[in-house]
Amino acid sequence: MSSLKLSFEHDGQVARVALAAPKANIVDQAMMAALAAAFDDLRNRPQLKAMILTAEGPHFSFGASVQEHLPEHVRTMLPRFSRLLGQLLEVPAVTLAAVRGQCLGGGFELAMACDFIVAEEGAQFACPEIKLAVFPPAAAALLPARVGVSRAAELVLTGTAWTVPQAVAAGLIVQTAPQGRLEATVETWICDHFLARSPIALRYAIRAARLPMRRAFQEDLPQFERMYLDELMAKPDAVEGLRAFMEKREPRWEKSREKRGELR
Repeated sequence: MSSLKLSFEHDGQVARVALAAPKANIVDQAMMAALAAAFDDLRNRPQLKAMILTAEGPHFSFGASVQEHLPEHVRTMLPRFSRLLGQLLEVPAVTLAAVRGQCLGGGFELAMACDFIVAEEGAQFACPEIKLAVFPPAAAALLPARVGVSRAAELVLTGTAWTVPQAVAAGLIVQTAPQGRLEATVETWICDHFLARSPIALRYAIRAARLPMRRAFQEDLPQFERMYLDELMAKPDAVEGLRAFMEKREPRWEKSREKRGELR
């Protein structure tokens, strides 16, 4: 059974890409491969004006696979996920994430890489990686362009979840939906703003509007990814945090090494 569903509406002007592995919709490498194929497909549809990234079940996504963050997998997984975000940023149509429930980690990074986020009341957004002794390279790169440096640091450094009102106040969300009305709200918003527009003009406007995100993706994400893979993953705490989460136990951190000059 496919972990992703791709469909088209409004005579091919709107694509709907649905994560279809509820309830968690984990973004593992199988899901990444399916998303990559979908995003590639959308590049070759000149009539396309909008893409909705949505999810089946009560939650948008609990994020990337924790197991695939372990040292034996992460050097394959993380660059692959970064390439996927690059493909999303190249989709030549307005991209909109329709979010209900929990939107965490890698799932949140997919949503923030979209042009817009519409969220149902009760949704929550978080980068919980710091609680596992790692950090989210893509969020660290992309969030400042979305919500500013200080608000981005709040999410990346604390792991705290934002409610819908908090996300609206930060400028992360463009529209909210009442419970049970997410699909209808997204449909109305897209019809009102994009379906009557020239697809050619939209493509040029998209290229201009995405420039800050693309610049962050091209300039900042590669160095954050190297920091994660070459430095952080060499530290025992990173592996301990991941394994403790998987084993459902409290982590046993190494004592501070600052006095020995090991932390830079």
